[in-house]
Amino acid sequence: MSPKVERRLPVHAMIPDTQVKPGVPTDHLRWIGRYLADSVQPDVIIHIGDHWDMPSLSSWDKGKKQFEGRRYEDDIQAGNRAFDELDKPLRQKRNYNPRKVLLRGNHENRLQRMLDFDPFLYGEDGINGLSERDFESPGWEVRSFLEVVDIDGVSYSHYFYNPMTGRPYGGTAINRLKTIGHSFTMGHQQIYDIGVRHVGTRQQRALIAGACYLHDEEYRGPQGNSHWRGIIIKHEVHDGSYDLMEVSLEYLCQRYEGMTIAQFLKKNYHAPTTAYGTWRRK
Repeated sequence: MSPKVERRLPVHAMIPDTQVKPGVPTDHLRWIGRYLADSVQPDVIIHIGDHWDMPSLSSWDKGKKQFEGRRYEDDIQAGNRAFDELDKPLRQKRNYNPRKVLLRGNHENRLQRMLDFDPFLYGEDGINGLSERDFESPGWEVRSFLEVVDIDGVSYSHYFYNPMTGRPYGGTAINRLKTIGHSFTMGHQQIYDIGVRHVGTRQQRALIAGACYLHDEEYRGPQGNSHWRGIIIKHEVHDGSYDLMEVSLEYLCQRYEGMTIAQFLKKNYHAPTTAYGTWRRK
């Protein structure tokens, strides 16, 4: 008589901020989709938000030279095309139907802030056609900005904040874990930080990861773009505890392209000559 096989505990995949905008390379999203569909096949895939970067709605850059020429439609189309690159391998994989959760980030929320400021733009379909429906992610469970989604004891949100002030919690992952009081995962910041503590017999885990893109962000300056970039796989997720596996974009590029990211970009793209320039395919 063969021994009884226990049911496997859930596997989660977490995709940090992808920050897609016109003129940036998005090949890594295809690599991620293939890796999740063919190799890991997690039970749950969580995109933590800020996929649509929406620079055309940025209040920070308004009035600056780099703001010229930005168009809402271009931002939407760039994000939609890139999201399809990520999702296509998942849709095409036979007999694989994971739960797919997409959180809204503060960059997508730029649209809602604009609509709140100028209700004339909003209607059934928006008087000028502006609506969150423009963000195309068929088959994904979409959650609103700052909504908290609890899955197997892990709370996911784009970021967590002090309900008394509305300001995001700061400090290290372990310090935030002590404040929040339970396992959480967030994006929003271009850092990678983890924290673990034990409360009684239970393990609580904090995870902050907010970068999953190939381009550099101009606002971070020449010394601020060396942070870790990739996706997170969580094995054996149960009551907020899990075994963590890091999968860097560098690893995925070498796996699917047979070269480093630097080599891949040099081979396939004309690099921009200015901070806000366009990566053009060769």
